[in-house]
Amino acid sequence: MPNFERTFTDGSAFSPSNDCPTTPVASVNRRRRFVAELTKMLVVLPATFSGCGLLRQTVPAGPNDTKASYHDDYGLSITYPDVESMVSEVSGDSVNTHQPFSFEDPSELPTLELSLQDAIQQSLTNRPVLRRAGTTFNARVTPQAVTTSFDPGISAASGQGTEAALSAFDAQYRQQLSWSKSDTPRNQQQAFGQPSVLDADSATFNGELSKTTGTGASFALRHLANYRKSNQGVGDNFDFRLFPSAFTGWLEAEWRQPLMQGAGTEFNRIAGPNSRVGQYNGVLIARINEDVSLADFETGVIQMVSDVEQAYWNLVTAYRLLDTIVKAREAALQTWQIQKARLEVGTGRADDEAQARSQYYQFDAQVKTALAGQGGLYESEQQLRYLVGLPATDGSLIKPTTQLTDARVIFDWESALSQALGRRVEIRQQKFQVQRRELELTAAKMNYRPRLDFLGQYRYQGIGDHLVPGFYENLFDGNYQEWQAGIELSYPVGFRAAGSAVAHAKLNLRREVAVLDQTEYQISHLLSNAARDLETRHELMETNYNRLQSDLNQVDVLRIRYEQGSDSINFLLQAQRQVVNSANDFYRSLSDYNLAIRNFHREKGSLLAYNHVALAEGEWEPGAKRSAHQVGRYLTPVKKSGAARSVPKPLGSPFDPSEIQLKSPMSSGDVEAAESEVQEVFVAPLPE
Repeated sequence: MPNFERTFTDGSAFSPSNDCPTTPVASVNRRRRFVAELTKMLVVLPATFSGCGLLRQTVPAGPNDTKASYHDDYGLSITYPDVESMVSEVSGDSVNTHQPFSFEDPSELPTLELSLQDAIQQSLTNRPVLRRAGTTFNARVTPQAVTTSFDPGISAASGQGTEAALSAFDAQYRQQLSWSKSDTPRNQQQAFGQPSVLDADSATFNGELSKTTGTGASFALRHLANYRKSNQGVGDNFDFRLFPSAFTGWLEAEWRQPLMQGAGTEFNRIAGPNSRVGQYNGVLIARINEDVSLADFETGVIQMVSDVEQAYWNLVTAYRLLDTIVKAREAALQTWQIQKARLEVGTGRADDEAQARSQYYQFDAQVKTALAGQGGLYESEQQLRYLVGLPATDGSLIKPTTQLTDARVIFDWESALSQALGRRVEIRQQKFQVQRRELELTAAKMNYRPRLDFLGQYRYQGIGDHLVPGFYENLFDGNYQEWQAGIELSYPVGFRAAGSAVAHAKLNLRREVAVLDQTEYQISHLLSNAARDLETRHELMETNYNRLQSDLNQVDVLRIRYEQGSDSINFLLQAQRQVVNSANDFYRSLSDYNLAIRNFHREKGSLLAYNHVALAEGEWEPGAKRSAHQVGRYLTPVKKSGAARSVPKPLGSPFDPSEIQLKSPMSSGDVEAAESEVQEVFVAPLPE
């Protein structure tokens, strides 16, 4: 036990076992010092014995303490999710993938003929996820960043969709039913000196049905029924109660109509009923949110169609490049065999034979690279498989059937520029944002005024000793009626929040208009670059073709002169290498020209129409069809002659991004043939 004995300056000592000093003042001082020291020790001791301190050090595990602690193993372990016990099944394409091709001969493999239109159609219908080029071999896949056909439906079903905005106008029903028992003593003396007791039984029913309309008005129908039975007044000489137990209550109708702030269909369609200043969650804003989501989905479709076409032309070019280098290797082999035969008979030189052999192996290495290397045939084919939605390898090799075009394509610049400024999805998205800011500014200005409401109530009162027919019979007889009418006025002095909301809306509108102007300005530059690139690629394609023909003629002449022995082998070997380079440049320029056509259509906003792709909503569930049919019978517009009607301006437009642009009129048969080639991309509908 610690020793608390202390010796003070005056020579006296203090301990729990010693007597206290006799001096009164010194005794008081010593007591104070002892209390202070004891307090310090009491504060230090809990900190010393807590946690991993002295207690853990002074109580080590004994030799027989063999049981492991639960927290020693569990507290530091990592808990992994049970990924095997999933309810949803996954596709088996990943599991059924065959071993990839490496150096197999493509001519001996089974082929899968695929046209460009079929590739685009399968890429848009095989899987709901829109894939993009460049992510095939990227292990760091971000699932939340991909675009799927479910995204528009998710946006529509979210809290920012039109259904959520329309729910603010749904009728609301509230009900409350409660019972209570009272047994309360009162300060009143009864017989034998006992206090009087208030004994009461009561019940309350309260129900309300309310509805908010598009004009901002709210209607409510309320009903209150009370039951009470008590001993109050029993035995008194002044008991004037009509019934010992009674049902009382009322039936009330209320109408509240905003006259200034919050009034009108325009405001409520933008901001929603009972919205706060600066918050806009109306039906029109929700509709714009859905339109923006559809535009985002369209952007993903455009990107995917563009990537599929590029992967398709890359595969076509890979076939051409492989064929070119294989022919060059065969020619180099023939040259090497001729030079080797000359060396064996003594008419050739060893260095010439070594040069011919080296060029053969050089071309052989290029063949293997063009077949299985980076950017080779098999990699290009697998890239197209990924975008189309096929397994990485299924034992067959895709063989493109659509050939590259070398015809000169000429666009009318004025028409192309007009289409780009009207069809580009980026411009339409930004116009949606401008429209949103215009609506927000309108609502903000309408909020910059006081809240003035008209309020009207009408009430029927009733009483009875029984619920039916006593109370309700008396209630509906209408003997006791009340009404109330008036206005309510409230406003913040200075309108600081409303003024700030108007300024904020104006700045947002100016910003979105500036961004729209910048977007149109940038698209005009991009279209100009695409038009210039289209002309350049065609000229380079023609130049490379003429260069290839010249190199082929040069090889034919030098081969004849080499076989005749009138020229050195160096010229022939150099010409063979030059032919390979010229052929590669020509086929790449031919592919670049077709990609330039694609780029021009993309910058012009007509890529979907160019590839016959249309956006459409998916098939509805049978229950949704029945519900739409039943609701549609009550929403059929009725035209009244001579009656003025206020019809809100629609947000949508008849614009269709997949509409085929025609400069000259076509016959009905040609139009039907063109429309039959259009492939539809279905957006996943909402569940039933």
